[in-house]
Amino acid sequence: MPTRHPPIPRLWLMTDPRLGDALWTALARLPRGSGVIFRHYQLPVTERRALFARIAKVARRRGLVLLRAGAEPMRGEIGTHGRRGCGLTTWPVHSRCEAIAAIRAGADALLVSPVFQTRSHPGAPVLGPARLGLLVRGLKVPIIALGGMDAHNARRLKLLGIHGWAAIDAWTR
Repeated sequence: MPTRHPPIPRLWLMTDPRLGDALWTALARLPRGSGVIFRHYQLPVTERRALFARIAKVARRRGLVLLRAGAEPMRGEIGTHGRRGCGLTTWPVHSRCEAIAAIRAGADALLVSPVFQTRSHPGAPVLGPARLGLLVRGLKVPIIALGGMDAHNARRLKLLGIHGWAAIDAWTR
C-alpha cells in the first residue's frame, strides 16, 4: 500500500542558520501549500527541537508542508528529507546516479542541485538547464530545482517539466 502524504508542493524554502530572523519573513512570504525543509543541523538537539516547534506552529497555521532533514525525529514533521521516514520523502540529488538511488530508496520527489550559481556554494560547478534536463530525463518522480532559484530562473526551466523550485535567499528578497 503506498504511503499517504500531502500533495508535493511546487515552492519550497530550505531553512538555513544564515537566515537568522529573516527566517520568519521567508515563512510569511511562502504561499499556502508550499513546503519547508528544516535543516538546522548544527543546533544542539534541545534548541533544534524548540526552533522546529516554532516553525511547525507557523506551518500549521499557514498550511505549509514541513519536512525534517537530519536523523533526529521532530514532533509535527509531515515527512523527511534525505532519508526514508513516514509521510512525504524528498531526497537531495546532484547526479543521475544519485537520482536513481533516491528513487529506489523510496523518494517521493527529488531536489536536484545546484542548477544555477548560489550564494550558499559560491564557485561550485552548476548543472545549468541543459545538464539538468539530461539528469532528470525520464525520471518518474517530481523534480524540484534547487540552487540559485527564484521565480525568474524557474520560468527558464519550464520546458524541462520541472515540478517546482526551492530556495533560501529568494524568499527574503
